[in-house]
Amino acid sequence: MNHSLSPEQRLTKAHIKLMKHPDTVLYGNIIVMGKSFIDDDVPTACTDGYNKKYGRGFISNLSDAEFRGIVMHENLHVALQHMIRFKALFQREPQLLNMAADYVVNDVIMQFEDTAFCVLPVGALWDIKYRNWSVIEVYNDLKQQKDNDPDWEPQESFDEHIMDDSMSDDSGENKGDNPSGSLDKPSDKELSGQVQDALRQGKILAGQMGGKIARQIDDLLIGRTDWTAILKDFVMNAIKGADDFTFRKYNRKLVMNKIYMPTTISENVGELIIAIDTSGSLSNEALAQFIAEIIRICELLNPEKVTVLWWDTEVAKEQVFTQGNYASMKYALSPSGGGGTDPSCVSKYVNDNKMQGSAMIVFTDGYFWDDKYAWNIPMETLWLVTENENLKVPTGRVVKQYL
Repeated sequence: MNHSLSPEQRLTKAHIKLMKHPDTVLYGNIIVMGKSFIDDDVPTACTDGYNKKYGRGFISNLSDAEFRGIVMHENLHVALQHMIRFKALFQREPQLLNMAADYVVNDVIMQFEDTAFCVLPVGALWDIKYRNWSVIEVYNDLKQQKDNDPDWEPQESFDEHIMDDSMSDDSGENKGDNPSGSLDKPSDKELSGQVQDALRQGKILAGQMGGKIARQIDDLLIGRTDWTAILKDFVMNAIKGADDFTFRKYNRKLVMNKIYMPTTISENVGELIIAIDTSGSLSNEALAQFIAEIIRICELLNPEKVTVLWWDTEVAKEQVFTQGNYASMKYALSPSGGGGTDPSCVSKYVNDNKMQGSAMIVFTDGYFWDDKYAWNIPMETLWLVTENENLKVPTGRVVKQYL
């Protein structure tokens, strides 16, 4: 395909067009984030979640609309923070996660009102079935297909997602300042903040130009969190590095060939301890959401054991579920409690009963009787908080969810 402009000029032109169009003006500050350049050695395109590269040979065969589609594809990976939010899963299941992330960003592009402005190249992963799905929902569906169909074949993603700091600048620019050619990249925390700020500013411009905000972007901006994605990534990170071999479960990929090899222990999520706040300050709607999330965790991760603790000022009830009976959890879970709120009772109960799990997940509205409570849980802890945005916890990570 003949073009009057050089690839570098076409990239600049694509950026300008995208930053001015109502469908894509939202992403203007994302587009100028990091470094974007043409690379002779890149087969197609790639991003590390901050910088973006485009293969010279690849884009030479694309129309301007297809090139804009590729540029938007890479920048949507940045905007949706795929390399930050799903780092552990990318490392463990790179093929399925690459596919899932591509299905999601391509669906955003397919929903642009000006359908001729950004066009996906031939072979791009897109399926109307995944309309407005999250990465984890697509991943889970793909994994189910893979596990249930021995003839299932993965589809190739046309770009590369780089999960470390190895992305280099081979463009020949600025070598005097940076002889190694390595590209600068902020920490995950800094980058996440930059992306959020860029999208908030872009949302104002999009509103002024009548642009449509993708649901996935809106969810990020107003604080709705994909709990399932965070939970799975949290648990995988919690057990990361604990690899050992076990014959309790055979490697399913080899069993069909009558080869019986062990799986690594970290592939089998052990016990999850889930502590649910049932104090009077927590609404029935929030409690129903908590229970739904517990069931989703079990369906997604199939842990060996789940212990549910219902607590207020004391642990009022303990319920234990194991593999094979998670389908009945919806009917078997029975909340108990409803008094004040003192999370120290959970810490005491876990230690008194010498409970050892892969991870602890606490569901709460975040309002406690006393901010100075005892907490000594000997495991990774994730706090899912519905209301109190100022909650500080002694240990663990806090994720705020507004119902």
